[in-house]
Amino acid sequence: MASRVRDQSQAGRNGLKEKVLTLDTMNPCVRRVEYAVRGPIVQRALELEQELRQGVKKPFTEVIRANIGDAQAMGQRPITFLRQVLALCVHPSLLSSPDFPEDAKRKAERILQACGGHSLGSYSVSSGIQLIREDVAQYIERRDGGIPADPNNIFLSTGASDAIVTVLKLLVSGEGRARTGVLIPIPQYPLYSAALAELDAVQVDYYLDEERAWALDLAELRRALYQARDLCRPRALCVINPGNPTGQVQTRECIEAVIRFAFEEGLFLMADEVYQDNVYAEGSEFHSFKKVLMEMGPPYSTQQELASFHSASKGYMGECGFRGGYVEVVNMDTDVQQQMGKLMSVRLCPPVPGQALLDMVVSPPTPSDPSFAQFQAERREVLAELSAKAKLTEQVFNKVPGIHCNPVQGAMYSFPRMQLPPRAVQRAQELGLAPDMFFCLRLLEETGICVVPGSGFGQREGTYHFRMTILPPMDKLRKVLEKLSHFHTEFTREFS
Repeated sequence: MASRVRDQSQAGRNGLKEKVLTLDTMNPCVRRVEYAVRGPIVQRALELEQELRQGVKKPFTEVIRANIGDAQAMGQRPITFLRQVLALCVHPSLLSSPDFPEDAKRKAERILQACGGHSLGSYSVSSGIQLIREDVAQYIERRDGGIPADPNNIFLSTGASDAIVTVLKLLVSGEGRARTGVLIPIPQYPLYSAALAELDAVQVDYYLDEERAWALDLAELRRALYQARDLCRPRALCVINPGNPTGQVQTRECIEAVIRFAFEEGLFLMADEVYQDNVYAEGSEFHSFKKVLMEMGPPYSTQQELASFHSASKGYMGECGFRGGYVEVVNMDTDVQQQMGKLMSVRLCPPVPGQALLDMVVSPPTPSDPSFAQFQAERREVLAELSAKAKLTEQVFNKVPGIHCNPVQGAMYSFPRMQLPPRAVQRAQELGLAPDMFFCLRLLEETGICVVPGSGFGQREGTYHFRMTILPPMDKLRKVLEKLSHFHTEFTREFS
């Protein structure tokens, strides 16, 4: 700090204007934000890619970014129907082309009619195009076995992430011991820790049970809540189902218990359900929090506040770049819901092409449509391959001494626990690195494989993990798993 003051004084004597914005004067909450999925290890991966392009010799020929759930970057092919309709919406003159099926044309015309000026290039209302919100409501009703959904309770968003941050903004208030606390699962998706740091809220960790395939334990929820009440005012509980990075799928019984807990303790529920199409394990099934809540009946169904989130980025779609998502709010105070609409209006509207893409996801071809057979075949193929990759990942890792991988029941990641020798832990500490970061950096430098250390997601003290996506094509995934397993064996030998 003193050196910076001296530097600024020197700058003043030299006739240079001091900068208004420095690390000392910027928002301290922003400085505390960390986002491991795109953190330092990914920056190093980008540098290595640049070095390879410049002809620098490496012990590998490509960098494999297994750090992020970016399906199409990993080679997953887009679903034909989604892209056909989007192409027609973006370039309506194609509507006269014989190269597109009639149901794709009807869908595009319907979406364009709902857009201002019949163009995707126009703004929409801040909560999203009314027609698309109605289609989302019908999708939710079909998904939940006929339980009605109100379009007025649905807000379209820039992916699910933007909606999650918006709801958190509504929840955060107070100072000192009255500051808002938000319970999040550990391991967690770092959007939550980053958003809470930015909003200056209190992150309240509850640990998932790794020994029971990352199950959510009610006793652990109570422990986290009761301890937090000495420090802050817990007001919200976040659940990620299926889990990211852990891949578990919550049972209906667990969801009911969580709802009762939230109701009894006066917590607002946030259900991150963006991986609801990604369920692989035999006996596992996705149950939406909305459906379970409504089927539990009063007082839960009439009083428990809930926000549930979905996205076009994951599932079988993998359309991350279009940033299409939504949130449905249940039992939210009507005045607060108006404030939520106001908050969203500050950003004008979600990307309209993303809204259009979301509409195709929630209202896909029906059995009578010419595109139905191809759509269903492509959807099944993507999900079947992901299921096979989930099984392969678990099998390969569990053959390696020193690595344990729980079943990947859903989502698109594995989160294996690894044993690291004491000498490796000591060397990492000497370098000022978390031990699993040290491992992952060495892995990247020696194999070109980019994964994210578990310390970026949170983990129990003394345990070490990494998150790796299962998205690479099957032949490449097999090689990645073999290389990673071999590296762990050699790394262990080096530091033993």
